Amino acid sequence: MTRTVLRGVRVYRDDAFGVPEDVVIDGDVIGTDADGAEEVASGGYLIPGLIDCHIHLSGRETLEALSAYGVTTGLDMSSPPPLVDALRGLSGVTDIRSPLMAATSPASAHAERLKAIPAAQQALVAGAADADAWVAHHAAQGADYIKIVIDLPGFDQETVDALVTASHARGLQVVAHASRRDAVDMAQRAGVDILTHAPLDAPIEAAQASELVAAGTVIVPTLTMMQGIVDRLAAAGIPGPRYAPARESVAALRAAGMTILAGTDANATPAAPASPPFGVSLHDELGLLVRAGLTPVEALNAATSLAARQFGLDDRGRIAPGLRADLVLLDSDPTADIANTRSITCVWCAGVRRV
Repeated sequence: MTRTVLRGVRVYRDDAFGVPEDVVIDGDVIGTDADGAEEVASGGYLIPGLIDCHIHLSGRETLEALSAYGVTTGLDMSSPPPLVDALRGLSGVTDIRSPLMAATSPASAHAERLKAIPAAQQALVAGAADADAWVAHHAAQGADYIKIVIDLPGFDQETVDALVTASHARGLQVVAHASRRDAVDMAQRAGVDILTHAPLDAPIEAAQASELVAAGTVIVPTLTMMQGIVDRLAAAGIPGPRYAPARESVAALRAAGMTILAGTDANATPAAPASPPFGVSLHDELGLLVRAGLTPVEALNAATSLAARQFGLDDRGRIAPGLRADLVLLDSDPTADIANTRSITCVWCAGVRRV
């Protein structure tokens, strides 16, 4: 098994970079014994591999693009099982998790946009009576969590409640697409675990933010996607939403103490309202999170340790012996300027050097 060493790197631990030290990569994990190890890099700032908490897979090229920008784990948010199975566990590229196809109401605009995709039929849930069987089928197929698209008009409250109950009964977290305030309200009543998207129609206010935090809810605001939607409509001369409510929601949620995770909604889907590019868009997201009020340290944790903890990825998100060797070496300190996450020198995915 190959053993290599990074000499004199400053390692990101406990929200700061320490004094220079040596870090050993022993096969696919972080090791401790540097004797006889080949030196492959020296100096710089070493952070855990980044985690994008909202992507949509399209093929191996997805994983290649993600890993080139230091994103060593991608959390897919709706893809057909054969595609997910084909991309799981590949060596030397980004590791993935997935809900398989997201639950969607046949009456929703989301279902209308995706109706030409054959696999979209697997996403449809007609009503509350079908929820348990739908979740059971996804669980049997290997879903890592369940995603529900609350795209109003679409699901009624009873159906969302039933999907959440069925998921929790099987030990599966629920991620809810909620890009409007009324969808956030529905998701909150149902007790979802993770909100994805920050609403564009009206900001989440302080009182609701406190309620969500008390319930243990977290958010992946996908500011990159929300900004992309606004910009795309504006460029086409179409009256549309403003970006400000999304940014203001993040500020209110942070002030209330909510855990905020980094995700982009990167996709290559023609029907999508915007298509953030894989990999590089996570660096855009970190910048937008900082401009919405997070500190650089909070933004970095949103894409590393906090993301790993929320999704039960105990073998990554930190740098310590025995953990998966998902690592990114930078030229500059991202805690001083979050833009420095772009100063990538090297990337390792489970010990395999990508850059």
